[in-house]
This record gives sequence, structure tokens and C-alpha cells, in this order.
Amino acid sequence: MKKIFYILATGAFFLNACKSGGLEETPLNLWTEDYVFDTKDSLGDFAKGYLTEIYTNLPAGFNRISSNILDAASDDAISSQNAAAIGRFTNGQITAFNNPDDAWAINYSGIRRANKFLTNVGKVPFKASMLQEKNYWISEAKFLRAYFYFELFKRYGGVPLIGDKVLGLNDDLNIPRNSAKEVTDYILAQLEEVISTGRPDPIADGNLGRATRGAAMALKARLLLYLASPLYNSSAYNPGDSNWQKAADAAKAVMNLNVFSLHSSFSTLFTTRKTAEVIFAYQRANTNDVENNNGPVGYAGPVTANGYTSPTQELVDAFEMKDGKPYTTSPQYNAANPYLNRDPRFYLTVFHNGFKWLNRNVETFEGGKDKPGGIATQTKTGYYMRKFMGDFTSSSVYSSQTHNFPLFRYAEVLLNFAEARNEYSGPDAEVYKAIEDIRKRAGLSPFTLDAGLTREQMREVIRHERRVEMAFEEQRFWDIRRWKIAEHVLNGTLHGMKITNNGGTLTYERSDASKVSFDVSKMYSYPIPYDEIIKNSKLTQNQGW
Repeated sequence: MKKIFYILATGAFFLNACKSGGLEETPLNLWTEDYVFDTKDSLGDFAKGYLTEIYTNLPAGFNRISSNILDAASDDAISSQNAAAIGRFTNGQITAFNNPDDAWAINYSGIRRANKFLTNVGKVPFKASMLQEKNYWISEAKFLRAYFYFELFKRYGGVPLIGDKVLGLNDDLNIPRNSAKEVTDYILAQLEEVISTGRPDPIADGNLGRATRGAAMALKARLLLYLASPLYNSSAYNPGDSNWQKAADAAKAVMNLNVFSLHSSFSTLFTTRKTAEVIFAYQRANTNDVENNNGPVGYAGPVTANGYTSPTQELVDAFEMKDGKPYTTSPQYNAANPYLNRDPRFYLTVFHNGFKWLNRNVETFEGGKDKPGGIATQTKTGYYMRKFMGDFTSSSVYSSQTHNFPLFRYAEVLLNFAEARNEYSGPDAEVYKAIEDIRKRAGLSPFTLDAGLTREQMREVIRHERRVEMAFEEQRFWDIRRWKIAEHVLNGTLHGMKITNNGGTLTYERSDASKVSFDVSKMYSYPIPYDEIIKNSKLTQNQGW
């Protein structure tokens, strides 16, 4: 029988394994090392359970930050809630005392758990038939540890490297920061081990959600792409820079596995539990929380409608017309009906006025059912987030859907490759193919790009394609930082669309939705939490904080 393990938001886990001794009735946080790493457990059931629990330290995505998505701190969306914590990233109020995405503790907790597993798993007397599985579990723990360090690096830069130690109360906890290079070298070394010894792809259904060699290769490609980018690389725009070559080669290695591919339809990609596109995802039981949290607010009765996410006009404008041309130049654009004939991904990413949903059209015109005015939480831009949801066009209620959060998918690998190859050697045929494959799957017609693009023109094409393809997947927030454009796109005003209904005739007016500010002197990194600084006398704060 096929079995899949799910990571639940509560931190519990399902294990399709034998249980003994009534231990399953004991809360996990009360299990001692002697119980977990049982010297009589030849199958390693409880060690496996402990390892599975470490996955809950991964970023769960969706509305994980005080009911908001991380992209509501980028130029792609804002929170529909007044005074939402996520707004601290765009109004200059983030501090070392108050950071809504403070990831220090959860990632070091994950690192400690991984180290504990690696230190103690040798106590378990695995029978011969389980030794290969044991080695795969060790690789999983090393991958998770590397992932947690990557999460720390992209926020804080250099951080203390703990190695394999499991620190106790009697240890010296005053540990200085390692350099950013030392941290990334460590991550890459760990990933190389996993690539050599980890679980191969494609993964069997019974292990779906566990880290594989492909996941390690995808993380390596993403990290090398970051390191080649302007935030970390002063020579980023010099053709032939070897950092870009390394990133391109790492992404190409994933492509050359010939295991992963684009899912046939963007419309079902995020509600299908297993596809050849998703390389690694945060596994969740079926839910309807994404719909409840982000669906338009005007639906009552059995439907929960919180509408927490308001996509910006800037994101809407980024979606081309169906002919693959910007709305500013395409003959398909009609200012009186601006949402007609757009890139098909637009309709799977953003709710707009007139969108058919739950047996009626969405009303985001002034005074409409989904923008009624008053003090209730509602869209601030005239739009709601549609991405990740099931198809409820003709339904009356939300049913539970697969809502795994994709941490790595093949489309990103193609985008990573195209960006790195283009920066290294220019827009060759492989760069064109990677981008055109994504546009073809999207349904653009024609999906082909203009011939003879320059390196700079292709750069803008790739950045555009990355924005619309990866919207709300916690990519844009980091992309505008690694490209060092946050100082441009997050200073000034983000916009929405004010729609007025005059007896059935709609008029559209671009409107101010949110003032935003980005302090270039310090905001390309996070402040290290103040309570960590005062606990560790050797821990220095990031510049400007």
C-alpha cells in the first residue's frame, strides 16, 4: 500500500510505522533521547519520527506571518489589514526588537534538532535491510541543516556555525559570527554530501516530501544564483563572471537529471500532491485555509472570507497580454476592459473585478460586495490573491484541497539557469528555450521571444518572467534584494485600481494604495534579534541596526 507522510501545521506528524510500548501516547516534546534513539528498535521507527519532526522547522509558506504572506512585504502585494505586522518591512518600522519574519530561533532550533539526530542515530541497531534507509535519513538531516543555514544566511549574512555540536547549558554559548563566505561554503559542502549519498529521484510515494538528491541540487543552484547576484557579487554584470557560470552549471545539473519537468497545466500545479515539477515541498494535510484566508470578502454563509492579501497594480501590470506583449503595446489591450485577454497565469494568480467565483462575479468596484467600504478588512487595491486555490468557479463552498507549499520546483530551476547563463555568456539558444518552455506552458500565443535580444534585454525578460511565474511563492521578496532593486521598487507608492460603477458602466482609475520606504543603508539584511545580541557577548549586530 502506498503511504505518504504529511507535515502538519501543529508540529505533529503522521508515521506509517509500527508503534510499541504505548509511546505514541506520550507528547513528542517529552520523549527522551533513550526513547527516540531506542537501542532495541531495529527498524528505527522513533528515530524516523524524530527526523520527520525536523521538517516542521521549514518555512510553511502561505499566510505564515501574522496571517499574511511574505510577498505582502514586496512590491507584489500589501496586506488588506490595517497596521499589519508585515507592513514593518515597507514602512521603515522593522527593528531588532520587532521583526515579523524573525527566523533566527526557528532555524537554530532546526539545526539543533538535526545535530541531535546525527549525533544519536548511531545508537539505533538497524538491521541489515535498514542500513541504506538509515544512510538516507542521515542525508536528509544534513540537507535540512543546510537549508536552515541558508534561511539564516539570506536574512542575516554571516552567522555562528555550530558544526555537529549539540550545545548544552554548561557549554560556552558566546559564539562569534562566521563570515558569510564561511557559512555558504559550509552549506555547499553539506549539499555535496547529500548529492552523493541522498535518496535518489524520482521519489517513491511512501517517501513523498522527504529531501532527495534533487532537492539538494536545487538548493545548491539557488544559493549559487544568490552568490552571483549584485547584492553579493560586485562584478555581477561583467560578462564571463565565474560566479554566474557556477550557478548556471548547478541549475543545468538538475535539468540533466531528466527526472523533473514542467507540469502540464499551471491551473492544477498547486493542488496536485505529486507532480514531476515539484522537487521539494512543505507537506500539509488537505485544507481550505488558503481560500479562507485570501478569498474575496463578500461571500457569506458557509464560506469564510478574510481577504488578507491585496495584490498591487504593479504586479497586475507585469502580466502581459495573451499574445505575449506588454499591455502598453499589445493590440489586445482594451482600457475599458483591462482584464480581458491577459496571460492565462493572471487568472490563476489574481482575483479581479468580474472574476467568476463561487457562483457569482467578484465585485471590487467601490461599494461592491467584495469592496464594501467601512472598517472591515477588504482589498486595498481592487484585487485579491487567487494563487494556490482550487477551482471554485461554480461551487457554493470551499472543499479541502492539497495545499503543499513548493520550496523548489522545476520552473524555478529553468529561470535560475536562464538568468545565470544569460549573465555569464549572453542569451544563447538554451536561455531562449528555458524561458520559452515556461511561456508555452503558461499558454501564451505566441510564446516565443523576439530574436536577437541583447544580454540586458534578456535580463529584463527573465526578471519579468520570474515575477509572474513565481508570484506569492516567497521569491520576489528575496529577488528584489539580491538584484539590489528594492531601493527603487519599495520607495514611493504602490498602486491599486479604483473602479467606479456608474449604472453598470465601469470606469478604471489607477489609485495610490500604500506608501513604501526602503532604507538602503541597512535594509538589505535583517537586524539580528536584540535578545540574541544580549545573550551572546560575541555576537555583533548588522550594519545600521
